[in-house]
Amino acid sequence: MSSVRVVPLESTISEHCDQVWDDIVPVLRDYIAIPNVSLAFDPQWREHGHMDQAVELVRSWCAAREIVGLSVEVVELDGRTPVILMEIPACRDGSADDPVLLYGHLDKQPEMEGWRDGLGPWTPVLEGDRLYGRGGADDGYSAFASLTAIEAVQAAGGSHNRCVVIIESSEESGSPDLPAYVDALADRIGTPSLVVCLDSGCIDYDRLWVTTSLRGLVSGTLTVEIVTEGLHSGDASGMVPSSFRIARLLLDRVESSSTGEILVPELNVDVPSGRIQEAAATAAEIGRIADHYPFVAGAGPTTDDPAEQLLSRTWRPTLSVVGADGLPPTARAGNVLRPRTSLKLSFRIPPTCDPGAALHAVTRVLERDPPYGARVTFGDGESGPGWNAPATAPWLVDALDAASTATFGQPARTFGEGGSIPFMGMLGERFPNAQFVITGVLGPDANAHGPNEYLHLPTARHLTAAVAHLLVAHAAR
Repeated sequence: MSSVRVVPLESTISEHCDQVWDDIVPVLRDYIAIPNVSLAFDPQWREHGHMDQAVELVRSWCAAREIVGLSVEVVELDGRTPVILMEIPACRDGSADDPVLLYGHLDKQPEMEGWRDGLGPWTPVLEGDRLYGRGGADDGYSAFASLTAIEAVQAAGGSHNRCVVIIESSEESGSPDLPAYVDALADRIGTPSLVVCLDSGCIDYDRLWVTTSLRGLVSGTLTVEIVTEGLHSGDASGMVPSSFRIARLLLDRVESSSTGEILVPELNVDVPSGRIQEAAATAAEIGRIADHYPFVAGAGPTTDDPAEQLLSRTWRPTLSVVGADGLPPTARAGNVLRPRTSLKLSFRIPPTCDPGAALHAVTRVLERDPPYGARVTFGDGESGPGWNAPATAPWLVDALDAASTATFGQPARTFGEGGSIPFMGMLGERFPNAQFVITGVLGPDANAHGPNEYLHLPTARHLTAAVAHLLVAHAAR
């Protein structure tokens, strides 16, 4: 394996990152306070102005950084959410023709219920090492961390290749706007040999965790209609079938209610042997990762096997019912046989599964031969690709361990992530020869998308410094 040059002035990188992060935290608090939910959850995002406010907050901070040659631009194509494009020329011995692409996003998931007393999605609260509030960890910190890493390399006297930073505004909606920007900005992006994405997670906060795969996503709304209006349940039930029961019958076509196994063949793949070995190695070191979830007393995960827990969240397809219409609140539920039931279905699909074929198959299975002749539709269907990392180059294997040891004190580790970043699948196809470092700060209990989301600040500081080390190693390889 190739050796990695020891980064000069190693302590300077960490010291610089720590110093800048002291200034980042107040700005992140302002960012958390902005309710800039993604366009799928706020179709009137332009009229409300929250996205523009968040973009301007991030842009203005970035534009003020003391980085040689830095340019910061807000690009907005017609009918699209904006992106922030930053370009940094090569520094010292770095190459201008071998760029690095750094990626993040600044749109947010909606509020979600269940925040504990004193916390809220738009209420930034700093408690010890945790900065609570929606979007700080997913993924508002990414723009600040990316530029700080580049700045730290320059401050330490190191070299980096030309860097391009893209911060988008539609990731939480599946990145529908991003492909158009990648096409429009292709000449300015170039052909990166290294892609760094700061929108992933970590199994613990003790080292640099690198994501080797991401699940894809298929979603849509299953609607069952059986009568044209609500009926007295005492009069009609028994003769008129319940729309909810019909929905249950349909769900049984796609998922085993006893095991959770997805029954549609197009959503299942053979797990690569290398990923099985990776899960076993990670499980042997870390143990049961599901133990940190907030189970109610007496409850537990789907399996107690640590390696199977990792594979279940990464390479096994799953179904979650994430929303429902047609069901009144229990306090106002009368004895009425309801005319319709709608369920929002979210399938996580394996990294190598074809998302278009999966969506088509789910739609076909749910809509065919409706029970009792009910009107059944699976509408508003969306799909996004997963991603499976290419083989890691020897220089990057060494660089990851060196960067993690220098900043966290322990070598790096890899794992498959259960979430989705549609941009990575697109980039993997566009830049098949690039190396990918997909990482992030979403560790145990960080709870992205849910209540009490928080950013673990020491991890953000260490990760920023680790990225700086990777930039130096990339330029020296």
